[in-house]
Amino acid sequence: MIEARRLTRRFGGLTAVDDLSFTVAPGEVLGFLGPNGAGKTTTMRLLTGFLAPDSGSARICGHDVQRASRQARAALGYLPEGAPAWEEMTVRGLLAFVARVRGLDSARRRERLEYVVERLGLAPVLDRRIETLSKGFRRRAGLAQAILHDPDLIILDEPTSALDPLGRRDVRDLILHLKSQGKTVFLNSHLLSEVEMVCDEVAILRGGKVQRQGHLDMLLQVHPVVDVELCVPSERVMQAVRAMSSVLSQDGTRFTAEVQSDEDIPALARCIVEAGGDIMRFVPRRESLEDLFVRVVEETK
Repeated sequence: MIEARRLTRRFGGLTAVDDLSFTVAPGEVLGFLGPNGAGKTTTMRLLTGFLAPDSGSARICGHDVQRASRQARAALGYLPEGAPAWEEMTVRGLLAFVARVRGLDSARRRERLEYVVERLGLAPVLDRRIETLSKGFRRRAGLAQAILHDPDLIILDEPTSALDPLGRRDVRDLILHLKSQGKTVFLNSHLLSEVEMVCDEVAILRGGKVQRQGHLDMLLQVHPVVDVELCVPSERVMQAVRAMSSVLSQDGTRFTAEVQSDEDIPALARCIVEAGGDIMRFVPRRESLEDLFVRVVEETK
């Protein structure tokens, strides 16, 4: 559904996207993650044809974005950052305009309009001008126009930005519904807990390059980790900890250690006590997407 080959885009002396290559398979929901300035939005603009690359190429549903731009754009739905729209239009007018541009006949137009209005809760604001809407309803209207023509590929840049918890839940439910229909969703979000709920696969971007990509359950560490806080982390204690675990991070009196199995967790606690450590906090857990994100970003600094 998406194939990027050695995409590069510069802005003056800044290389925002640097020789970037990746693919997205049909039916996947991929979370496209990275710290601020990693190149996520620029990549999305390259994929959707709003920016031209300095080098490299991108294909959308088999269509080259530069050489067959019209076919590539017709195959996707796009919610850009900020969900820009014509301020003087009503929501109904915007959706009717997009439906005509997308070539929907009158029957299909009515059917899809009813669908997006119901799924995104737009009925109360259908006849209001976009300039009068809250940020949340603007975002909903932007998402509605992205899926109005029932595309097989949807590219979403921060879809839950400015939404309240109920709105975020509605968008999560919509993404899961699209997934159940076999749609492919390419999603950029800073809300990692939401990405973890809806995505099959993640790609973590830093410095304009994909640093890690794969199915979420394969990328997350399979071994348990333990968050520990000590009164005083003496060298003797830390040597004992390192002898039976991997210390993933340490900040003053706190550290996170990885052990091989659940059976090693009580053994780690005994090891610390026997080495003279005074435990203030000892919390076993599994690695989260946030842990993975921080780990990859720290490793690629």
